[in-house]
Amino acid sequence: MENTQLAPAAARVQQELAERGSAAQVIVTDGSARTAVEAAQTLGCEVGAIGNSLVFMADGAALLVITSGAHRVDTAALAGRLGKQKIKRASPEEVRQATGQVIGGVAPVGHPAPVETVVDRDLGAYSDVWVAAGTPYTVFRTDLAELVRITGGTVEQVD
Repeated sequence: MENTQLAPAAARVQQELAERGSAAQVIVTDGSARTAVEAAQTLGCEVGAIGNSLVFMADGAALLVITSGAHRVDTAALAGRLGKQKIKRASPEEVRQATGQVIGGVAPVGHPAPVETVVDRDLGAYSDVWVAAGTPYTVFRTDLAELVRITGGTVEQVD
């Protein structure tokens, strides 16, 4: 699919993937990929293979956590691992401000400015990881190593 056929947020993701040396291609899904469960059903994969991009506020700054769809983020434990005082879920406005994307479509890349990123180590159990690509109906396939490389993120236990 050409970038001109993608929504603007998804086209930005595709452009940034290319700029970061990724061969991943943004695809438009036939069904919703807004939640990890919906994405797994739409893509026909295990929910754990969905890289769920969640935005939190950590000591007043945005923190993107790409977690396996099979996990919930333990914010207190993650704060301790990262040396943060407090991590709390970002509001929809904070998500849009930090990423330029809407909840349910937040991609690992394509943001207006760099966002500190943590990648769930358990995504390494899957050879193919699917992540949102800027909208609730766009995704791309990647893996743990590439997620870390393209985001500049760190690998952590998040649950």
